[in-house]
Amino acid sequence: MTSTTPGLVCAHHHLYSTLARGMPAPPKTPTSFHEILEQVWWRLDTALDLEMLRWSAMLGAVEALENGTTAIIDHHESPNAIEGSLDVIAEACAEVGVRVNTTYGITDRHGPEGARRGLAENERFIRAGGNGYVGVHASFTCTDESLRAAAELADDLGVGVHIHVAEGIDDIDAPERLAGLTNDSWLLIHGVHLPDDHGLSGTIVHNPRSNLNNAVGYANPARFTNPVALGTDGIGANMIEEFRLAYVMERSVDVTASPEEAWSWLATGWDLFPEARDDVVTWTYEPMDPWHLAFTPGVMPTRVEVDGEVVFTDGRTTRVDSAEVRAKAREQAARLHARL
Repeated sequence: MTSTTPGLVCAHHHLYSTLARGMPAPPKTPTSFHEILEQVWWRLDTALDLEMLRWSAMLGAVEALENGTTAIIDHHESPNAIEGSLDVIAEACAEVGVRVNTTYGITDRHGPEGARRGLAENERFIRAGGNGYVGVHASFTCTDESLRAAAELADDLGVGVHIHVAEGIDDIDAPERLAGLTNDSWLLIHGVHLPDDHGLSGTIVHNPRSNLNNAVGYANPARFTNPVALGTDGIGANMIEEFRLAYVMERSVDVTASPEEAWSWLATGWDLFPEARDDVVTWTYEPMDPWHLAFTPGVMPTRVEVDGEVVFTDGRTTRVDSAEVRAKAREQAARLHARL
């Protein structure tokens, strides 16, 4: 038996990280979240070029469709390949048939010129008709001037800001740094170390698997009055699995927690990316109900329609050859890993 849902939304992804799987071990084993950033992700993003990015995004989009996700809100960083990077991501996803909202996460880690170029890429992409936010890596890697510039540019463009907030203790002063800048259109990613009364406006995007993997703590998003959505932080785009994990993590601290709350976080994705409501995903399981799905592993799509077009059926994508995409991605992963 089968049933259908709208296309699922991944409210926070890093498509550039798809090629990271199997990357060489860092120079030493990271013992903190900051060391994970320094020795893994900040080394990886500086090694990226546009060809790597194209196939990383293509593979991420293919995997999204294979899991019933038709819309991705992406946060990108490639400090040595900034200009044009958002076009590469958008075009790769469009080729596969996945809706994408993408942004460049600015940072002052590479000096004020790096931050300026990141802002310019966001502005260029959005003014040219691209679907995006203004991106910021996190408060603790940006000056107050860059944070204000990002907020002002977003207001000028009529979009929100997509920013990691209080993911680790290094960013614990984010509420003070961002005070007076945020509004309801912002995406506040993680929020693990936010106080309950943090005073920031926007949607908090919960990434339970990533938070566990990085040992940063549990955000317990049920405590916030902000809307809450679900993302993966770059660990694929299986939103049913992310929902299932979000539920059991909430249940671990509150025995009265219901799968319906975690499902409501998944559903917030449709508020952020309303076009996905018009997509149709046919699943291997019936009913697609939170009480069933919380305890039923292995639920997969059999057919995905995006904007009326069948883009996934019979276990394969229709617009691209997924085997070829995986082969090209492996080639680019080898190039990337060699640089590391």
